[in-house]
Amino acid sequence: MKIVGTWKLITLQFVLTDTGECRDMYGADPLGYLFITPDKRMMTVVTSKGRVSSDGESGDAALFRTMMAYAGPFRLEGEDQFITEVEVSWHPGWVGTEQARTFSVDGDVLSITSTETQHPMFPGRKGRGVLKWQRTSAF
Repeated sequence: MKIVGTWKLITLQFVLTDTGECRDMYGADPLGYLFITPDKRMMTVVTSKGRVSSDGESGDAALFRTMMAYAGPFRLEGEDQFITEVEVSWHPGWVGTEQARTFSVDGDVLSITSTETQHPMFPGRKGRGVLKWQRTSAF
């Protein structure tokens, strides 16, 4: 599988369906890793750069809005799609769902696009996540 490996996040944007607007979901320079194993499990963690420790509930809520993480087994469909069965997630609404992604690999760059969805960061609006990752190692 050409997607197996450890990947460091380069960019993450959300393209809003209604306007076509592209938004940097976690700032212009997000932090994140994606791990895709040979036994068909994946895990990803993404955060905004420059986060600071919280000093209470309102700060905790802000930290929650500046991160994303989920993991689970995945299956391949065709040459360019993988579907993750979410077992654990930063957002409880994703647990038990299937998250479908299309992908392409060009050298050591993995491009991933989500299906149209309503992301928790954009209530009431739909769009697609568009991510680029740099391979850091293979398993």
